[in-house]
Formats: sequence, structure tokens, C-alpha cells
Amino acid sequence: MTRPIRVLVAKPGLDGHDRGAKVVAAALRDAGMEVIYTGLHQTPEMIATAAVQEDVDVVGLSILSGAHMTLFPRVRDLLVQAGRDDVLVTGGGIIPREDMETLQARGIGRLFGPGTSTQDLIAYIREWFAERERQDA
Repeated sequence: MTRPIRVLVAKPGLDGHDRGAKVVAAALRDAGMEVIYTGLHQTPEMIATAAVQEDVDVVGLSILSGAHMTLFPRVRDLLVQAGRDDVLVTGGGIIPREDMETLQARGIGRLFGPGTSTQDLIAYIREWFAERERQDA
């Protein structure tokens, strides 16, 4: 049996709507993952620091403010600078398809829009983690 997947769920920036992030956090927890929710108004630096301190496998960002093209890459860059390029940065929010593709080309994982089933996110994280574990073996 492998260890539980550790996920940090964060709300970066000034967006004050966290209902979706809380739903995702609960679904991931119900799926057997260890979840840390950092709360509202987190800076990329706060998120990356928490991810390193908590030794997470995944950082999930919920962004509804339109700042996704800045916030996703900033968190990823900070994790890489901290020596944690093995952390999956994924998330969701109001993100146009073309921006999703651009972010994925820059090393961000799959991104999810409104109405996506939490089961899709859970399956994606499990598949990513299983692949990473195979590569590390």
C-alpha cells in the first residue's frame, strides 16, 4: 500500500470566493488524500512556502480573479526555485481554453473549469501520482 497523496489547496490573490476550493478539498479528503487548505488571500510565496513545509505532492490553485496567467507560473517557479520541481501544480477556475493550453505548455498540470466533476480531478491526481511513483521506483 502506498502512502496517501498530500495536496495543498490554495486561493491566491484577492479573490474572496472559496466555496469551490472547499468542495474540492472535501472531495479529495473523502477520496483518501491528505489535504491542507490554506484559506483565502494567499500570495504565491505563502503557497510555495506552505507546499515545501508540508511536503506536498500536489498544489491545487483555485483562481476566479482572472490572474491565472501570473499566479500559476509564479507558484510553479517558486517551487522549482525551492528544489521542488516534482510537485504537480494544477487547479481550476474561470480560465479560457487557450490560456489553459499556454499554462500547460509552461509546466502547469491539467486545469479544470466550472462544473467539472470532482471525480475527474481525483482520477487525474491519482494517475499523475501513480506515474510519478513508477518513475521514482
